This record gives sequence, C-alpha cells and structure tokens, in this order.
Amino acid sequence: MSHITLVRHGQANTEARDEESYDRLSDLGHQQARWLGAHLAETRSHHTRVYCGTLTRHLETAASMGLADPVQDARLNEIEYFALAQRFEEQHGVAIPDDREGFVDHLPRTFVAWSRGEIADPPESFDQFETRVREALGEIGTEGGPAIVVTSGGLISMVMRQAMGLDIPSMARVALAIMNTSMHRLYPIGAHLSPVLFNAVPHLEPPERQFAQTHL
Repeated sequence: MSHITLVRHGQANTEARDEESYDRLSDLGHQQARWLGAHLAETRSHHTRVYCGTLTRHLETAASMGLADPVQDARLNEIEYFALAQRFEEQHGVAIPDDREGFVDHLPRTFVAWSRGEIADPPESFDQFETRVREALGEIGTEGGPAIVVTSGGLISMVMRQAMGLDIPSMARVALAIMNTSMHRLYPIGAHLSPVLFNAVPHLEPPERQFAQTHL
C-alpha cells in the first residue's frame, strides 16, 4: 500500500526577518538536502510521485536532493509567518523575537491568536490554511505509488494536527520540533492517513553530521 513522505526544506536564511529574504537555502541547507538525497538513493527508497511547494527553498531542496521535475503546488507552501507576526505586533504589541528562545514562546502565542481570529487582516485565515492543507494532501492521496512531498514545518505540523486531532498549542509544539530535511510518513490505516514516522533524520545521525540537525 502506498504512503506519503513529507520532507521539510533545508535550512533557510536564518538571519532574515521577512518572507522574501528567508526564502533561500543556506549552504548548510543545500548540504542537508544532498545528504538526504544520497540516503534515499543508498536505501533504494522509491517514489513514483514527487511534489513540492512553489517557494524557492522548496525547489532548491528538491533539486539538491536530486528529485527531478516535482509537481509544484502552492497549497504546499508555508504560512507567511513574518507577515503574520508583524500584524500581531502592530495590533497587540507582541514583539517579534530575535533569538530562538524568544521564538519558542512566540510561535504558540501567534498560532493561538491566529486560530481565534484575533489577528486582523492576516495573509490567510487559519481556516483557509487548514482547508488548503487538507485538500492538497487529499488530492495527493495514496493511489499511484509512494509520494514524496517537499514542504515546510508549519504545513507538516498542520498535517499532524489533522491526522491526530491536535489542539493548537500541541500543533505549535510539533512545529517547533521539526528539523530541517526531516522526514514524516503518512500511511493509510482504515479510512485515514496515520503518522508512522516523525522527524526522522537518518542522514544526519552520524557523529560528524549531528551539527547539521537544525530547527531554524
């Protein structure tokens, strides 16, 4: 029976504070993707269908992995977190953090406010995000052989929310845990897609590569 493997993109521009500047891989991000591509080749992982979002970091990750001609679908794109956070700051005075520790607190607060409709004029509503993710994964489905999907951490956390019935704080904790170029697998069990793999980075497990286990 076929499955879907979600891959988070490689490390992007961690110094960025806006969507456009963030949307490119760092040198390490390209290396993470090359290591993952080599791992898939060495283990003879076969994917008859390849998908990715339309963001530059998705396309660069797929290319460095050696994935040819992925089907591009904007519904697989990340939420516009910088734009959302800017509105949150303007409307509620919640400052955008400049370090990882601050981000760990900021992301759950932002997700909760966004899901409650407390951030006016967001790039998209929480319900719209939830709907596009459900529709995209539903269309990819499990017919036609195993699929691999290069996307982003926020989207993967939404997939896990939908698969496991997570509340918003739990979804945010999942998002914070997701490493760059990690793999997450969904397998059809009964009428539902169920997670059978989460945050796997076998290509980054050797001691000399553990420095590359990045979250941001």
